Amino acid sequence: MKIMVVGGGGREHTIIKKLKENQTITEIFALPGNGGMAKDATCVNIAATDLDGIVAFAKENAIDYAVVAPDDPLVLGCVDRLNEIGIPCFGPNAKAAIIEGSKAFSKDLMKKYNIPTATYETFTDIEKALAYVESCAIPVVVKADGLALGKGVIIAQNRQEAIDAVTDMMANAKFGKSGSTVVIEEFLTGPEVSVLAFTDGNVVKPMVSSMDHKRAGDNDTGLNTGGMGTIAPNPYYTEDIAKTCMKTIFLPTIAAMNAEGRTFRGCLYFGLMLIPNGPKVIEYNCRFGDPETQVVLPLLESDLLTVMQATTNGTLADTEVKFSDKCACCVVTASAGYPASYEKGFEITMTEEAEKHTYVAGAKLENGKLVTSGGRVTGTTAVADTLQQAVSEAYRLADGVCFQNAYRRSDIGQRGLAAYK
Repeated sequence: MKIMVVGGGGREHTIIKKLKENQTITEIFALPGNGGMAKDATCVNIAATDLDGIVAFAKENAIDYAVVAPDDPLVLGCVDRLNEIGIPCFGPNAKAAIIEGSKAFSKDLMKKYNIPTATYETFTDIEKALAYVESCAIPVVVKADGLALGKGVIIAQNRQEAIDAVTDMMANAKFGKSGSTVVIEEFLTGPEVSVLAFTDGNVVKPMVSSMDHKRAGDNDTGLNTGGMGTIAPNPYYTEDIAKTCMKTIFLPTIAAMNAEGRTFRGCLYFGLMLIPNGPKVIEYNCRFGDPETQVVLPLLESDLLTVMQATTNGTLADTEVKFSDKCACCVVTASAGYPASYEKGFEITMTEEAEKHTYVAGAKLENGKLVTSGGRVTGTTAVADTLQQAVSEAYRLADGVCFQNAYRRSDIGQRGLAAYK
């Protein structure tokens, strides 16, 4: 089988490494991929948002199955375009991908179908939005409606920060068209949990829960990033909470999307907040989270391609989705200064052992050498019997990833370990 994976980050590298375990796959193409994936897939310089280029490549190379991993091409309709030429895909069509593509849509969906979430208001008029933040409870969360590379969510600790966030989004177009509509919602506190789930539009099979570490600095300080590390499973996500989520959130969301004529197939990501009166949805993503994928997929014992095809074919009920009961930890090595300004172009070296456990995100090949080309450069994952062992091993392995100006948090997993105590 010839497989095409659309995307070029650590998430896609993780997916490709997992797919390679299937012996029926003869070739994997990554569009565009990155220099660090070159040993695991044939990288093709076609952007993930170049739908015409992707379709033409798939047709010319007789692709048997496509995995569309990032949010942008999903929301743009990449799956729809590939389906039109007869290529089956893992991932939702554009009508379903709107669950991430528009926060206003997802909040309205939850309100309509009584899926627990924070209270909110949606605004397309800046004067009305500013008037609202003058009187609402503080802290408050201001969200750009559309996609914004994970950076369109501002937790305003005071009224001026809320005013600045609304102004940046709606008047200054900080996130382009994505901020022309804003959602302003109640600030909730409690442990956060990420749950990725396979679904074929009827059946939901959740993956192992995980805990992301979003802030750039130790002890959750500094700017929000795309994620500085992850652990799985999340110790706050108990069996009882999992049952509640299935009953009040997961299945109702799938049913709601079906009722709206937007059947969702692929991976649906539930960003949850555990508060005293029960779990609530903070956000949906229409795809695998990054870097959550880098701890969840290494724990998957079932064949990934088989599970993906079951979501496409509607046969998930009859397909085993089995996860190890071990723990995983991923430590991200980033460029110093990320997510603000940072330098690029430094050569990356890895020990042979580290390379086996490392997923590459922000790197490219230059004159045969792997060099940094992004903020989050690598994610190094260890799997072990206990979380403490996984954390220690992940840091030991990450020490084998070296480049000038390398930076990583030193406390990934500590919140999880504290929860066990």
